[in-house]
Parts: sequence; C-alpha cells; structure tokens
Amino acid sequence: MTTLLWGVLPYVTFALLVAGLVWRHRYDRFGWTTRSSQVYESRLLNIASPAFHYGILFVLVGHLVGLFVPASWTDSLGVSEHTYHLFSLYGGTAAGALTVAGIVLLIYRRRTNAPVFRATTANDKLMYVVLLGAIVLGMVAKLTHVSGDGYDYRQSIAPWARSLFTLQPDLERMAGVPVLYQIHAVVGMALIALVPYTRLVHMFSAPVQYLFRPYLVYRSRDPEQLGPRPERRGWEKAGS
Repeated sequence: MTTLLWGVLPYVTFALLVAGLVWRHRYDRFGWTTRSSQVYESRLLNIASPAFHYGILFVLVGHLVGLFVPASWTDSLGVSEHTYHLFSLYGGTAAGALTVAGIVLLIYRRRTNAPVFRATTANDKLMYVVLLGAIVLGMVAKLTHVSGDGYDYRQSIAPWARSLFTLQPDLERMAGVPVLYQIHAVVGMALIALVPYTRLVHMFSAPVQYLFRPYLVYRSRDPEQLGPRPERRGWEKAGS
C-alpha cells in the first residue's frame, strides 16, 4: 500500500493532469472557461469569489514554499523552525479559513439561486466536495499538531515530494507521517487529477501575454472636428 500511495499514485495524478490538459486544449477549447454565472447573480459572487481566489492563492503559495523550499534555505535566512511554524500555523489557518468561507458562500449561492443551481453540473459538485475536503483536512491536520513546533513535515513530506522529480520516490519518508497528513495528501492528489476536467482548468489560463503586448494608444478627438464628416470625392449620392 505504501508503494501504491506514495510511489505510484503521484505519477498517475501527474499523467491525468497532463493528459486532461492536452485533451481539453485540443478538443474542448470553448469549454476551457470558468463558465461564469455572474449574469444570474452578482451580489454574493462579488464577495465569495475574491475571498476564495485570494485564499486559495495564499494556500497554494504556502504549500509550494513548505514542500519545495528546503529547511536549510530558510535557516540560512535566519528563520528558525519555531518562527516558520508560527507563520505556517497562523498564516495557513487564516488563508484556509478565507478559502473555506469563499467556498461555503459559493455553494450557498449555487443552492439558493435557481438559475445558478440549474447551471451547476455533476463535475461542479464533485469539485466542490474534493476542494473543500482538501482544505479542511489540511487545516485539521495542522491544528491537531500545534504543540511545541508542531509536526515538522519539512523533514518527511517535503523531501518525499521533492524526490518525486528524481523518479526515485523516498517512500521511507512517509512511513511515520500522521494519518491526517496522509489523507490530506491523497485528497490533494485527487484534486490535482480533477483540475483539467472541471472549471478549475481556468487556473492555467493566466493572461501572461498581456505583460508583453504593446500598449494600446488612445487619441482624443478635437472637439471642433465633432459632427458629420466632410464629403469626399468619389461616387455621387443617389438622387443628386
């Protein structure tokens, strides 16, 4: 089971992610959208959507730093393990709470607004369940191990995650990981595998090209030139 969960499942997840992105890009480009329902209701959406997006952005950054920035790097910057733990605990909990609040409001909006509910697909429902489960499990795992410096996942889960890129997964690192962290990791991989097949695919559509496109030049018109254009030489008007 250890080999299946930590040696095989991550690569299956990656394969499903890449295959799904390629398939959507080739055969479902018009479906590569958020399928926004703002036209049906915007008051709650204007609150829930920013809360969710800002929260999930901080959650994502926190996971990237925690998993792929070695502890030796933060130590060299003068950040002690206790300081990192406190920042991870309070910052991560705040980001998770903001994300959960956004998701709950989005679900409430979909359930109580008839047109929005009719536009909700089975994929949407599955996405909300897995996404909410991943966030809540991560918060519970973190808050369950708060004594002292908490559980130091940077000495177990993080090295295992980095070892995946070498195609030689360090399975022994996951042997003593608390069960809640293991469940959180499995649900997280399920969420990653689902991304291309849900509206979450739009996260890969960041408009990076806008950073490099030329400026659009707008010129104001001379007020004295407003009105009908003067006639130009050419065909005569009909009836003249």
